[in-house]
Amino acid sequence: MGAVEITLGAIAVAISIVAWSMFVRTVLRMVKTIRLGQPDSSRNGPFGPRLKTLIKEFAAHTRMNRLRHVGPWHWLVMWGFLIGSLVLFEAYGEVFDPGFHWPIIGSWSIWLLLVELLGIGTVAGGIALAVIRQLNHPRRADRQSRFAGSNFGQAYFVEAVVIIEGLGILGVKAFKTAAGLEDPALWTSFLTAPLAEILPTAPEWVSVMAFVKLMSGMIWLIVVARNMTMGVAWHRFSAFFNIYFKREDDGGTALGKLKPMMSAGKPLDFEEADPDKDVFGAGQVEDFSWKGWLDFTTCTECGRCQSQCPAWNTGKPLSPKLLITQLRDHAYAKAPYLLAGGKKDMTGEEIGLTGDDPHAGIDVLALAESERPLVGGPEENGVIDPEVLWSCTSCGACVEQCPVDIEHVDHIVDMRRYQVMIESNFPTELNGMFKNLENKGNPWGQNAKDRLQWTEGLDFEVPVFDGDLGDAEYLFWVGCAGAFEDRAKKTTRAVAELLHIAGVKYAVLGPEETCTGDPARRAGNEFVFQMLAQQNVEVLNSVFEDREPLQRKIVVTCAHCFNTLANEYPDLGGQYQVVHHTQLLNRLVREKRLVPVAPIADDVTYHDPCYLGRHNKVYEAPRELVGASGAQFREMPRHGDRSMCCGAGGARMWMEEKIGKRINVDRVDEALGTAPSKIATGCPFCRVMLNDGVTARQSDGKAGENVEVVDVAQLLLSSVKRKEDPAPVPAGAPEIGDEAEPAEEGKQV
Repeated sequence: MGAVEITLGAIAVAISIVAWSMFVRTVLRMVKTIRLGQPDSSRNGPFGPRLKTLIKEFAAHTRMNRLRHVGPWHWLVMWGFLIGSLVLFEAYGEVFDPGFHWPIIGSWSIWLLLVELLGIGTVAGGIALAVIRQLNHPRRADRQSRFAGSNFGQAYFVEAVVIIEGLGILGVKAFKTAAGLEDPALWTSFLTAPLAEILPTAPEWVSVMAFVKLMSGMIWLIVVARNMTMGVAWHRFSAFFNIYFKREDDGGTALGKLKPMMSAGKPLDFEEADPDKDVFGAGQVEDFSWKGWLDFTTCTECGRCQSQCPAWNTGKPLSPKLLITQLRDHAYAKAPYLLAGGKKDMTGEEIGLTGDDPHAGIDVLALAESERPLVGGPEENGVIDPEVLWSCTSCGACVEQCPVDIEHVDHIVDMRRYQVMIESNFPTELNGMFKNLENKGNPWGQNAKDRLQWTEGLDFEVPVFDGDLGDAEYLFWVGCAGAFEDRAKKTTRAVAELLHIAGVKYAVLGPEETCTGDPARRAGNEFVFQMLAQQNVEVLNSVFEDREPLQRKIVVTCAHCFNTLANEYPDLGGQYQVVHHTQLLNRLVREKRLVPVAPIADDVTYHDPCYLGRHNKVYEAPRELVGASGAQFREMPRHGDRSMCCGAGGARMWMEEKIGKRINVDRVDEALGTAPSKIATGCPFCRVMLNDGVTARQSDGKAGENVEVVDVAQLLLSSVKRKEDPAPVPAGAPEIGDEAEPAEEGKQV
């Protein structure tokens, strides 16, 4: 051990003590900070399935690989960090003794090969990620870069450390070989062995490279220890916990049903709720659960959520990424105040800090941060602008694409809940919708007695539940749109006729049916949702009182009703077997109970409804129906789990778009790019929005007059029925379908 080794070793140890002390202290403070969030016991287990999901997502990079040009490079860097940690700690011995290696495994050929691959992969991965970031730099056209708003300095720092670490690994190995301290087989050192031929033979160079390797790691530790909001670095640790504690223990994304309104770690019971004690949504950052705080901490600022967000892509102020980072920065800036015991009531009065000088010892910046409202405009210095909050369509694209399982939609709805239920601060357009839901049981404010008007003009009788389901296999849940919206009525009539042709026994509720509550819940009005949902569950349970849960079958045409009945009503005691009409019709076609005999000669593209596709993973059934109808199918660029939203979700159906391009027009432009004669979908909300978009483009002269929006059920009905002379239709009755014509009663082909 010479002077060089002793000097470098002493410096390395001294700096390491400081770096590791700072890092451990910051980790403890971070854990303490995250625990400021509300309790949430639903994340505790089961251990096995959660561990399985964690291993699958990080080892196979299942979510990261959704961007195939990024996933493999990140995979190399991740393993370089995990296994490279062993090589890093080995450097503490190498800096003092150039010939040092781990006992036993250090001389194994397989270990030497692994280290070789590790060094090469880390360097290649780090360079590739930096290049990808440069190629997607925000200097490109407005909003085209998913990195817009991300911290480039922090990202390049992390990538530089990654590259230096990899070079250090290869350098130590090469100089060991050059100095004769190792004599590895060429297959284990195919890069470093040839490189060693041109390097100095002095052992001191091994210590120098080990020092470089150590110092890059220690500088990284010091920098991140001083920046708890540096998500691009901290996700190396927090991502494992964020994936393990994701909402769905079976590995599913936080889509489908919403997280229940929680207080003190339990679902809120409105009958027993105490406004002075309970939390109603998220009115302050400490109202989010600890998992919410972990979400904020884990965001890597990769921008995948942002690149898929329909609001961001049409010029709205909402970026899911920036929303999470703003909450993160606010949470950690306010944390010293909260850790000191600070707390404010709903009126903004301080109730946590007491004494003659309650603010003594608290950072003034934390005190200033505690005065900021969570939701508020620029004049109020709010953390989240109301325009940001209400731009969300709850389509779930952000949640679907996030590689570290951040639950954006749940957090947005929690903030909406507080704004609606406590602040009464929400877009004025929602007032009418809320009142209609409360007073009329539907968002259009129509009378319940008119729920069967869609049946007028049909040449068969639609069975209505009269107290006994009898031999009906399905309850046909028509939905508010299907009963009252003129365009959606065509879908309802087409489905009813197809079920009649196939001989499926069903019944409808008629006036007994009411809104499932989906628009109220997504808008944050949990009280109205609970009221409607409990009423529906009571009615449905009485309808199915003599049937086991597996025999309580409901078919729906609305994707939002489908999601609510199937995923959210079970929490309220409503256990049903819910199928979407595209699923049932597709099964009937496969069983030859519906036989297409007159293929339609149209070019058709299909739009995936968010609440059917992303939220419930129903992608194939509607596409198979389009194919069964004989149409020429044309896929849009954004489809499946990357489908673009129509703009109606999250109660946006009842709000005006005042900023940027209309989402439905943007989606229609993409559909028109496939040159279709028909745009098919499987949701009445989507149909309304797309139809309005087509009308707008037709008035602009950018769409042909022959282009129309239809439900897949209408396509199937056209192909199932023979072309016959239409039967007389009573005056004033709505059309049966866009292409379908009435058939002889009971006729089946």
